[in-house]
Amino acid sequence: MLSVCGESRCDFSYVLRSKLQSAVSNFASRVGWRGFDSSDFEVLHLNVEVADLASVFCNYRIVHISDIHYGQWVSSERMEGIVGLVNQCCPDAVVITGDFVSYLLDEVLGDELVAHLERLRSRDGVFAVLGNHDHWVGANRVRKILARSAILDVSNDVCVVDRGGVELVFAGVDSVMAQKARLDVVLAKMPSEGPAVLLVHEPDFALTAAFTGRFSLQLSGHSHGGQVYIPGLGTPFRGRYAMRYPHGLYHVGGMALFTSSGLGTNSYWFRLNCPPQIGVVSLV
Repeated sequence: MLSVCGESRCDFSYVLRSKLQSAVSNFASRVGWRGFDSSDFEVLHLNVEVADLASVFCNYRIVHISDIHYGQWVSSERMEGIVGLVNQCCPDAVVITGDFVSYLLDEVLGDELVAHLERLRSRDGVFAVLGNHDHWVGANRVRKILARSAILDVSNDVCVVDRGGVELVFAGVDSVMAQKARLDVVLAKMPSEGPAVLLVHEPDFALTAAFTGRFSLQLSGHSHGGQVYIPGLGTPFRGRYAMRYPHGLYHVGGMALFTSSGLGTNSYWFRLNCPPQIGVVSLV
């Protein structure tokens, strides 16, 4: 069954966008515009310094993807290639920071997405939070896809990776734009000290997260890097909750923030100087 209005959105504009997504996707498939080419993707390697990082977690490799928007520009063929690129990075952990889908989620798309996501491989698992689009198509439906794919949803939750009694925390807040973020709940669940990585779909939440002094690194998406990047000027396209930190690596107080350019596209299906991106973040 087709879903065009989820928990938070059921209006004419949303229905129109869902129909446009379906029409453009079908046309692009017919003319052969939705194939995979690894050269279309940027695999960006970053080292992030983490205070008091135990030697057992030195060079810990987190592969970060975001904004798949499956069923639009990211077709089944492209998603298969993306999973292959991620697995080639030999991650200790894979993290996904929301917007798995755009305006549509039917049974076929859901089953396809599970078939791809369950192929992700990492030493310590795959962690994810939801984005605003996931709530718009139905958060519970997206959570079922994650569960079927053996992906741990840490939206407003915490998971601790333990290596010989030494801990690395992966925490997440649910979508800020969907008004579901509960940082207070997350902080109450976390150990009182030690390195912690926070997953948040919307990057500008970094101002709130850094103020707590509890997180070493925030990983986000949402902005798609603006999809258009002008060297020396940045992106002219900045949306809500991605105005301050739309693209790349920042330092906010004592916390590092990496905003991924994402994998998919949204309203306009092109990118300029802003390729779809896979981030490989090594903790040092």
